Amino acid sequence: MIDNKKVLAIIPARGGSKGLPGKNIKALGGTPLINWTVKAALSCPLIDRTIVTTDSQQIANVAESAGAEIPFIRPEELAADDTSSADVVLHAINALDESFDLIVLLQPTSPFRNGQDIHDALLQCQQANNYTSISVCATDKSPSWLFWCDDNRLTPILGKQSNATRRQDVNDAYGLNGAIYVVPVERFKQERKFLFDDSLPFIMQKQSSVDIDDAMDFRIAELILADQQ
Repeated sequence: MIDNKKVLAIIPARGGSKGLPGKNIKALGGTPLINWTVKAALSCPLIDRTIVTTDSQQIANVAESAGAEIPFIRPEELAADDTSSADVVLHAINALDESFDLIVLLQPTSPFRNGQDIHDALLQCQQANNYTSISVCATDKSPSWLFWCDDNRLTPILGKQSNATRRQDVNDAYGLNGAIYVVPVERFKQERKFLFDDSLPFIMQKQSSVDIDDAMDFRIAELILADQQ
């Protein structure tokens, strides 16, 4: 709880991953991937309840053994390739027998986001009196150096090609890293989204921002973990 606001952590984990089959329970450093996120949520004292929404009984069993609550098995129609995160979260909050003020959405594909990150994101919200936040990380390439490629022609994404030749000559650009989303429940119900014009950027380091989608991402995570040991 923070500012007398009850906080619900939701971890969405469907069983039908295409980029890396079975990734949510694939062992990273000897620990199922989803359990890294469960541990992070449970270690944040500002979170009142941590649930996993999944269509897979196998994922449910693994997450429950790590301490997460599995209040329901997600309906099959909410586990399709085109199911939105908003639909999944809306179903979760409507299915619970308890009301909350804030949602913290934590994707299980961000294993190196930890409880301190979640804690700091919520404290940033408290200090700004704005409980709408989304985590970001500095990108490797500035939009000043990015192009659309159509009909064998390069068109600057920003509409004008940059004359900068050094990284230091361009402003840092930030991208969503998918690790932490904070949103008030009532605002989410009204607008059914997580990113708003007034969303606070919670800046995370590159190493903490690894988002596992495929086998290469998983290998990168393994290398980072090996380097830390």
